[in-house]
Formats: sequence, C-alpha cells, structure tokens
Amino acid sequence: MPAAIPTVIPTLADMKALVGKEVAVSAWFDITQERINQFAHATGDHQWIHTDVERARKESPFGGTIAHGFMTIAMVPAMLDSALTMADMKMGVNYGLNKVRLPAPVPAGSRLRARMTIQRIDDIEGGAQVEWGVVIEREGGAKPVCVAEVLMRRY
Repeated sequence: MPAAIPTVIPTLADMKALVGKEVAVSAWFDITQERINQFAHATGDHQWIHTDVERARKESPFGGTIAHGFMTIAMVPAMLDSALTMADMKMGVNYGLNKVRLPAPVPAGSRLRARMTIQRIDDIEGGAQVEWGVVIEREGGAKPVCVAEVLMRRY
C-alpha cells in the first residue's frame, strides 16, 4: 500500500480554519514482533503477552502476542509526522493526553494507521496548543485500537 501523502497546512491561521475537521490520515505502520520486542526492551515491560510468542499462542485470549497499549500511543508522533506538514512550525512538543482508550488489541503482524482531527487550538505564548482527536485503526479490524485526545504545542 502506498505511503500517505502528507497534508500541508501553510500557517497557524490556516490550521485554525480546520478546527473540527479530519485533516490527515497517516501512512500504514507495520507492527512486527521485532518492533514489539524493541519497545519491551526500551521500557522494561517484558510481560509474556507481548514477548513470549509460544506462550501467548497457547495461553493468551488473543491467540498470540499483542503490542503494548503504550506502544500504540507512543506511535502517534510518527503517525502525525507521516501525515501532516505544518509549514510555518519550527518545532512541536508533546504536551500530554486528555483521554485515551484502547478498545481493541493490536496483534503482532498488524498494520496501523491514524486518522487525525483538529479538535481545538488555543493560543499560548510563542505558539499554539493543538488538541488532536486521534483514532488509530488496525487494517481489517472491526473497531479502533486507540482513541485519544492528544495535546501538542507548536512553536
């Protein structure tokens, strides 16, 4: 499947005109067992449902290993970067999350992408705080794997 073509938003004023609209869909990201293992190594979360392929196949209600929920959330910046160019922005900073739900597991071997809606923009000193509505979907999945309100400060 081809990579996403990034949406270009020239200015903050242009961005403000898009509040309430879905503005971008990310590229697909492969969730391999290797990627899950790297996340486990980086975070120290080696729970068997993520890293023990044989045990997860036999004992997990998911039929195999699944990605960490926090791994799914941690992929939001890369997904945003693949989907969107904010031409006048010098830098962006993750500011946090208002709400996050993980309604479905992400089995190893899945492909994920995010749909992004600008929910709100507030002016801050030197820039703006953007509240993104992010829905991460799994290719072929019946429901989203993550629904979140993500806060980003752009300067």
